[in-house]
Parts: sequence; structure tokens; C-alpha cells
Amino acid sequence: MRHRSDIQPLLEFAIEVAKQAGELLREYNRLRPRQVTSKGSAVDLVTEADLASERLILGRLRQHYPDHAVLSEEAQGELPAQGPAWVVDPLDGTVNFAHGYPVFSVTLAFFQDGAVQLGVTYDPLREELFWAQRGQGAWCNGQRLQVSATAELGRSLLGTGFQYDRATNPDNNLAEFSYFVTRTRGVRRGGSAALDLAWVASGRMDGFWEKGLNPWDTAAGQVLIEEAGGRITTYSGAAWHPRVRNLVASNGVPAFHAALVEGIRIARQGLPPLSAPYA
Repeated sequence: MRHRSDIQPLLEFAIEVAKQAGELLREYNRLRPRQVTSKGSAVDLVTEADLASERLILGRLRQHYPDHAVLSEEAQGELPAQGPAWVVDPLDGTVNFAHGYPVFSVTLAFFQDGAVQLGVTYDPLREELFWAQRGQGAWCNGQRLQVSATAELGRSLLGTGFQYDRATNPDNNLAEFSYFVTRTRGVRRGGSAALDLAWVASGRMDGFWEKGLNPWDTAAGQVLIEEAGGRITTYSGAAWHPRVRNLVASNGVPAFHAALVEGIRIARQGLPPLSAPYA
């Protein structure tokens, strides 16, 4: 395990690269029309901005940390159980970006021996930089983050998202959404899971759930939420890791987190049990 003094240069590097990639995304965001390609379905897209941002980030990683493993949404790769590794989403919220909807982000996380040690998520349009390092808290633009204190489902604001195969897969989150949207103050679907998790860490939302996520969606959010005082588990309430493709994130208030887990259990009655990598 690296010491904090060893992690600090990695954090500074991740912040610098996230800002550079964010500036690139702002430049592409001004362009019309967008160059958009389907990766397999009408809702699973990649744009020229995704690829340009990824080239920038991976180029900087190869230059400064050539011995580190890298897992990125577009270039793929591996998340090894041992050694240093980076997980990168060069543009989280591609469908939003493709339509000019102003909610997207760039996010990076650093792993050591399979455990996330730091995470950075940058919202380039609002110029909000969220970062967290193990043992150092979670921050946004110099302000320390703290999760909300909401303890009741009926007083909460939640976030969620939907898988790309929602039109063909009956296990598509609609049952869970229907359950929570009638029992909370509201459910938001922002379209960038990395930002959703950052907003739970900041107290803007009280909780978030989603199925079908990937490590590049969630790794930075894990350390942000946990360093801000919150909690992440699987749908069943078990210990969670970015390789697990469902999560429940909350402010960590025990009764509230339990209500989220129980609500998912009730809503999913009649659906097939989750199996790896979703379990």
C-alpha cells in the first residue's frame, strides 16, 4: 500500500489531466453538428469528443506512468488485482453530450492492489472539480463535502439511471423507479453516473441506485462518497466493489440506507435473482 505522500502526486496529476480533458470537452461542446457513432444500439454512443478526451488522458498516463495498468471505457483494458492501475471515463454522459444536454463529466480513479485510493470527477460546464483521497476527505473547489443527514425515504431526493438494453431487457429498472418515485420527494435521472455519485457525496442528493454500471462509472464515486461520510453497497446490502455492476449509494444513515435496500428488494419481486457480476 502506498503512503499518503506517494499518493499526493498522483492526485495532483489526476486533477490536472481531468481539467485538461474538461477543457477539451468544452471546446467540442461548442461544435455543431456532433459526430456521433453507435457502439451497438441507438442509445449506446461514442462521439469524437469521447475519443479525443481519451487520447489526451491515455497519452498523459503513458507519458508519466507507463508501468501502470489502465482500464478506459473506449479503449477497454484490465483492472488487475495487484499493482497500480487507473480507471478512466473520458466522457461520462455521452448521450447527453450528443444532444447538447448540459450534463456530462470526465472521471479518473487510481487503484492500488485492487482498492481505489483516489478519485476525480470534473464537471466542465459548471467548472466543479470533485476529488477525494483515502483519509483526506472529499472536496469540491476547495470546499469539503459532507453527505446529507436525511433519514426518511419520504424526505429524500434520489438519483438513478437505466441500462442501454432497457428496451429489450425486462430487468430494466422500471420496477425500482416506480417504487421510489412514489415514495420520495423525487427521483432524478441525470445521465452521468459519475456526477450522480459526486452529488450524493455533496449532499445534493440523498441516495442513488443503478444496475449495469462499469468501473469507470463508479470508481471515483466510491471514494468520494465514502470520504464524505456515505455508504455504498450492492442491491442486497453486501460489501461493494467497482467490479460489481449494481450499487446502492446513500448518505450512510443506517435506517435510510436500509430503506433503499428494502425498497429495491420489494420492487424486484418477480424478477430473476441477480447473478455475477450484478450480484
